[in-house]
Amino acid sequence: MTSAPQTPNSSARTDRSARTDRTRTDRIRTERIRTERGRRLALGVLVLGVLLVAVDATVLSLAIPFISEDLHPSGTQLLWIGDVYSFVLAGLLVSMGSLSDRIGRRRLLLWGSAGFGAASLVAAYAPGPGWLIAARAVLGVAGATIMPSTLSLIRSIFPDDRERATAIGVWGAAATAGAAAGPLVGGFLLEHFWWGSVFLINLPVMVLLIVLGARLLPESRDPRPGAWDLPSVALSMTGIIGVVYAVKEAAVHGTARADVVAAGLLGAAALVVFARRQLRLAVPLLDIRLFTDRRFTAAVIGALVALVGLSGVVFFVSQYLQLVRGYSPLRAGLAELPAFAGAIAGGLLTGWIVRRAGARGALSGGLLLMGLGLGALGWARADTSYLLLGTVFLAVGTAEGLVYTLSTDLVLTAAPARKAGAASAVSETAYELGAALGIALIGSVLTGLYRSGVAVPQGLGGAATHQVRDSLGGAAEVAAGLPQPTAGAVLSSARAAFVHGMNAASLLAAALLVAATVGSWLLLRRPESPVADEHPADLPADRRGATATEHGTAA
Repeated sequence: MTSAPQTPNSSARTDRSARTDRTRTDRIRTERIRTERGRRLALGVLVLGVLLVAVDATVLSLAIPFISEDLHPSGTQLLWIGDVYSFVLAGLLVSMGSLSDRIGRRRLLLWGSAGFGAASLVAAYAPGPGWLIAARAVLGVAGATIMPSTLSLIRSIFPDDRERATAIGVWGAAATAGAAAGPLVGGFLLEHFWWGSVFLINLPVMVLLIVLGARLLPESRDPRPGAWDLPSVALSMTGIIGVVYAVKEAAVHGTARADVVAAGLLGAAALVVFARRQLRLAVPLLDIRLFTDRRFTAAVIGALVALVGLSGVVFFVSQYLQLVRGYSPLRAGLAELPAFAGAIAGGLLTGWIVRRAGARGALSGGLLLMGLGLGALGWARADTSYLLLGTVFLAVGTAEGLVYTLSTDLVLTAAPARKAGAASAVSETAYELGAALGIALIGSVLTGLYRSGVAVPQGLGGAATHQVRDSLGGAAEVAAGLPQPTAGAVLSSARAAFVHGMNAASLLAAALLVAATVGSWLLLRRPESPVADEHPADLPADRRGATATEHGTAA
């Protein structure tokens, strides 16, 4: 028995009914978040999203020696495994932030979470370094849909200045703590399972995020979004890829290579064309005019440089703890625990610090503290007391929590509410681009110095010699199959070369942070305004916006 064909009128009624159901569901979710409990539940879901992305940015660090042993990547492939995630994430954040304003922030968040889970599964069972690099790249694409969506939803869920400031503080603490907790989570998993387990941990979090997000989060979008400019998407991605590739290869091979020059010129040209195009578009992908606000600019630059220094150091600290000091993965993760505690404290104390020191003092002080902490690693040796290392990790984690939370708040409060997705994407782009550039620049400097400093004993075959010179992990693997005292000579030389490279890379990171400190201090000079010394929460509603940008409203 066949059913009667559906008439145009019945089809239209079905469409109207579906739209009515969606509208009713959205209304229920909107009513739910008007209560304090509903907003807290929604914030908890968004924190799951940021934890998912932040942990994945660093959880791989302790697995690098195991991946080297299992997949046999080259030194360059090892760098790509480490930073292609942040690399792609940074290239797409602005585009995805703008897309979330158009199609709906909740929708893009849920889609991205599903994609993140699928890519994690592929990465866990990657049969070779190429597969792992590709899977990490797809994780970056999915992550780019999650981060700006979470932050822009906070903007719409918490319209009150003080509530939103507290929510951003919690969000920032989760982001920095998640990144700091990555090595600890990775260490625990690697102590009991194989390296692919660091990706499988994403799956239960992803399922929880999708289930709760579909139930608790309201939809939010720009009511006048305009068209999504695909040429701008291509230009931004080309520009970031070209610049980061040029930095990465120049740090290892020098600037004379044709591909380095071509990539650098192409990337720079694409970014210039992108910026000029945004100024002409009625609805730009990224509102370049936001950078005329020096507080906005200081926040973006501060976040960018902080992550350049931090991520580059995190990339080699885990290798130093395991391959130089001989820690197990779990012990190495526990050794980095002070950074986790500091990140939480720094994020949650941001508002208290800002109210006493102002945005200028808080941001500049955080950058300086991070620079001094990273600079201290310039004098670390294989037998350096852990008391010094733990103090450095605590200081750097606290500074990062402060800088990240405050810079995020400064960026978000400077933008109009309807562009929350695009504005939050600027903050996240600075964060992820800094992470990619940090591994590319700081990691490549370390790799270059290691290769030039390691001494290979005579008598090793060509393949073994290349492996020793390629990375510390490769040297450890070769030494495991050699008789004493040759194995001891290989390991001693490789460790000494690695520590020398780590010292130089740490001092480079510290110099960048000190320069960012000076820049932030100059950019955040107080305007001659009577409201400059007032806190946003104490002002009338019509005066809060501009002052929030000066002071930061993070609590």
